[in-house]
Amino acid sequence: MDFFITEQLKEAEFNHELTVKIKEKLIELLFKYKNAFETDKEPLGAIIGNEVDIILNVEKLYPPLLRRPAYPASPRAREAFHVHIKELMDLGVLRNVGNNEQVEVTTPVIITWHNGKSRMLGDFRALNTYTIPDRYAIPRINERLTQLSQAKFSTAMDALKGFHQNALTKKFQETTMDNSPL
Repeated sequence: MDFFITEQLKEAEFNHELTVKIKEKLIELLFKYKNAFETDKEPLGAIIGNEVDIILNVEKLYPPLLRRPAYPASPRAREAFHVHIKELMDLGVLRNVGNNEQVEVTTPVIITWHNGKSRMLGDFRALNTYTIPDRYAIPRINERLTQLSQAKFSTAMDALKGFHQNALTKKFQETTMDNSPL
């Protein structure tokens, strides 16, 4: 735990008003979930034990609607695709599909631009029409804000690439194949 405190929490800032006891409890909690944080060896933490699984309400074969070709891309977008795909492959989030792998669901990806920065997005609208809704829906923002207004403490963490920390079940990985124009 000493290594965790000295190395992984070296950039963490704790409120100076925290009591020693509360700070110790907070460090214990962070240590318990240390795999969710990046390290030199693991540049993108992983949330293990809560793998995402989505159930589709269709039997094999998937309808043609779920086998979509890539959208056309401009030279500028193609360049951005190269950057995003390389970064996500280096992090272990994306991988190339092997020649002998059967791909039944492909989702076209697009590049959008905001404030001069590119972002790669998957178009999952067709897949969503075949998804059985989760009974535990995402909470509404106003409900969460109401709950937070009662809190004694609040925490801010950098969630850059946080979406990619969610592990997918092996079965669900088959339904999230992206198709880029590269």
